[in-house]
Amino acid sequence: MTNFEQLGVNEPLRRAIEEMGFETPMPVQEKVIPHLLSEDGDVVALAQTGTGKTAAFGLPVLQRIDVTLNVPQALIIAPTRELCLQISSDLADFSKYMPAMKVLPVYGGSSIESQIRTLRSGVQVIVATPGRLIDLIKRGVVNLSNVHTVILDEADEMLNMGFVDDINDILTHVPEDRKMLMFSATMPPEIAKIAQRFMHDPQEFVVGTKNSGAENVRHIYYMVHARDKYLALKRIADDTPNIYGIIFCRTRKETQEIADRLIQDGYNADSLHGELSQAQRDTVMKKFRDHVLSLLVATDVAARGLDVSDLTHVINYGLPDDVATYTHRSGRTGRAGKTGVSVAIIHSRERGKLRDIEKRIGKTFERKEVPTPEHIIEKQLYNLADRLERVQVNDDQMAKYLDGVERKLGWLSQHDLLKRILSLEFNRLLDYYKDAPNIDYIDEKPAGRGRKEKDKSISPREKDRRTADRGMARIYVNAGKSDGFFAGNLIDILNHAVHGQRVDVGRIDLMPGYSLFDVKKNDARRVVDALTGYDFVGNKLYAEIADPEKDYSHASSRRKKGEGESGGGKKPARKVAGNYDKFMKKGKRHK
Repeated sequence: MTNFEQLGVNEPLRRAIEEMGFETPMPVQEKVIPHLLSEDGDVVALAQTGTGKTAAFGLPVLQRIDVTLNVPQALIIAPTRELCLQISSDLADFSKYMPAMKVLPVYGGSSIESQIRTLRSGVQVIVATPGRLIDLIKRGVVNLSNVHTVILDEADEMLNMGFVDDINDILTHVPEDRKMLMFSATMPPEIAKIAQRFMHDPQEFVVGTKNSGAENVRHIYYMVHARDKYLALKRIADDTPNIYGIIFCRTRKETQEIADRLIQDGYNADSLHGELSQAQRDTVMKKFRDHVLSLLVATDVAARGLDVSDLTHVINYGLPDDVATYTHRSGRTGRAGKTGVSVAIIHSRERGKLRDIEKRIGKTFERKEVPTPEHIIEKQLYNLADRLERVQVNDDQMAKYLDGVERKLGWLSQHDLLKRILSLEFNRLLDYYKDAPNIDYIDEKPAGRGRKEKDKSISPREKDRRTADRGMARIYVNAGKSDGFFAGNLIDILNHAVHGQRVDVGRIDLMPGYSLFDVKKNDARRVVDALTGYDFVGNKLYAEIADPEKDYSHASSRRKKGEGESGGGKKPARKVAGNYDKFMKKGKRHK
């Protein structure tokens, strides 16, 4: 078995990495380190995030530095501030027993004056983001004429973020005969063009397969109705008591909404997206790295370059359009030889996208059933039992309190005491999951054309009559798509506003100015009472049990004008209009 000494790594570096727990080289290190130490020529290394890339280029770069020269000799370019700081921190750890080695992170969002002072005092290695480095070059405070090694880390990410022109500008200030290394997780055609343009006959090292997923990552998916995605997310989190993961969303708005809902529901979560200031991003990332947060909800752009150890899960709340993006997401777990799980929560229309990802990464997703309430509660109970077994007890500190506690609880049997401890921890969970239904999407077969055409031929009134025949009731609510009111909003409001047993929702018809949906007849009155007067983004909702004979297509516009209508058979028009006007005065929905 190869060791770091056989690769040519010198003693001060070996001593430092051994203290960090490095024992045997990882595949990318075995390939890259000897080449950088003893051979000429540029390198393109294709390897997933978390495979040991920083040590693969960092150890030989540090070993090749002449510490007697107090000028920049190596330049490492990273796409994000977070990755820049992480690389700098790792290099500082590697060079623990090389006291004359000076490594400087250069990035935006921090004091440029402080960076200028450090540069003028002398450094040997610069780790930089492109924008700030160009700024310092233009100010004349960075001299790159002695740089013999240039490294582009996460090159495909820099390409996606539009840094190609910046990199080209930077390289004009570096000697032509420098050694250049480019590390990338994927190999899109644009990366090959960059290598051809900037590098001299590069040697390519591939760890794994191009565009493949990390080997230590298990890929699974849950298929649910679109309206149940958030419920599935909570069940996945509840079924993994010690979860530590990143939830990827497609947009900033969705990212913030999911984070807010998780926080409201009692989870240790927060958001990371482009609308946060740098100070806010730093605070969130510190809490996440310190495990104060167990769930980080993020956009792909905000999460680029994050280097967080020991993630148990990456959760795709929505599948990305680009396979390379999925590869980057899943590569954030299962790092440094550890195992991880990449989860996709999808609805039926995303099956094709899932199959495309499978083909491109060469792995098969395993379909799992959404955890049932019984399984979740069992997992949580056993986790509590494990925590009780492992808790450290300070006998001396506890002794002075035990007599009083025993007098207070001495009348309880061991069995009763155990039940009370468990109830204290799990009453909320038991109440939440009481009578909770199965939310898996059962039928994976697409509906036939005949069925669709048959449904189209049925009039809306006939559908309403059939709803009544099935023991269901239609509910009208005065909010629709133009108000930003969608199926997920409705389900969420019902989960929070309707007390007692969970309400099962049937067909939902979303119109621009109003919505109609089905619930069981014996739940209809509870639903109407809960929705009526409920505050939806600053507007009060109005609901009623819909009349199958009534055309609601004009109800919204008449209600906006405050006009009366017949309102459901038994109610006189004046009473319905009066109730509606009452809610209008408390805060009407958006026009």
